[in-house]
Amino acid sequence: MTVRVVMSGDIRVHYAQFYVRSGYEFADLEGCLAGQRNGLCGAAVSGALHLVTGLHTGSVGLTVETHDAEPPVGEEWEEVVEAPFRSDGDTVLADWDSDVAVPLGLAAGDYRVRYCAVGMDEGHAHDTRMAGEPEVDRYLLQFWPAPPAPDEVIRQTSLHAAYWHSVPATLPPPRDRAEIAEADRRARAQDAVLRQAAEEIETWGGRMPSPRLRPLHGNVISLAHLDRDLVDALAEADPATQRRVTRWAIRRGYTEAGLADIDWIVPALAAVDSGEPLPPPFDDFNAAFGRMLSDDRVRHTTVTGPDGRTDNCLQQAMALPAILAGQQDDPLVAAADALWNTAVAFGHGRYPVLFDEVRAVFPTLGG
Repeated sequence: MTVRVVMSGDIRVHYAQFYVRSGYEFADLEGCLAGQRNGLCGAAVSGALHLVTGLHTGSVGLTVETHDAEPPVGEEWEEVVEAPFRSDGDTVLADWDSDVAVPLGLAAGDYRVRYCAVGMDEGHAHDTRMAGEPEVDRYLLQFWPAPPAPDEVIRQTSLHAAYWHSVPATLPPPRDRAEIAEADRRARAQDAVLRQAAEEIETWGGRMPSPRLRPLHGNVISLAHLDRDLVDALAEADPATQRRVTRWAIRRGYTEAGLADIDWIVPALAAVDSGEPLPPPFDDFNAAFGRMLSDDRVRHTTVTGPDGRTDNCLQQAMALPAILAGQQDDPLVAAADALWNTAVAFGHGRYPVLFDEVRAVFPTLGG
């Protein structure tokens, strides 16, 4: 008979449990015990094992072996149970936190698993093993190829094991548990849908976004928090109107900030109006920004951000990026970007004036 020792040492447990997972399958303890005879090795869910210990928290001694045939039961073990187990070829031993995941090297197929224990009552009484304390309870886990067969209690001597062997009879049968689990899954899915809807409503300023708005982000959402009706109207406008709004908003922001008549800025605004590429220095926005800051003819005025929380924003710096909106491929994004930057340049308390103006100029937006 060939035996391979996969591990021999300590494994951390909590709530008196550790796990074996095939394909990192997870199932709760009750689900793994439902319909079984034994309560120490929960194997009712394919690909998952829940192993119960006496110790509640800390480390227990554990040896894991694989065999090519059924091994004899050692006389030293006080508790012995067996159960079926199916491996998908990626089976690991995992501690409570899954910080330790030891590959077991089981090929895909059906196995018999034997779980043996000694000192379970002592471990249960000890409750928690601190670092440096001697071992209290010890366990052996053995696997060998075998066709599926019902689980069995081979040996039981401790009160702790007797208690756990009584647990499966108190649980709903597997079919009922499956129905409960499916109802819970549906409830969780519905709850997730409702949470997502609530998050979208909050994100988009008070109501669900339309399919046209939903994939967008950035300044479109920021603008929605200032005037959601305006954003909805923009989304419903045709692309030609959206482009006209973009051009109008850029020039309006530059006018508000005193930039529209600066000689090196005039050609850039003309390029926006004609749909041409931006001329120097706007072909390098950092260069344009630096020139704006160094030009003595550009006045420096400050505004408060639209949300009223940010003071002393340089109005000209807030307005300047609006010109980049004209380079956006999506005309709705372009219009929202231009309006947002211009709204920031108008500042808190004055941005509604901008929105009134754009509605007056473009009546289809709600003027």
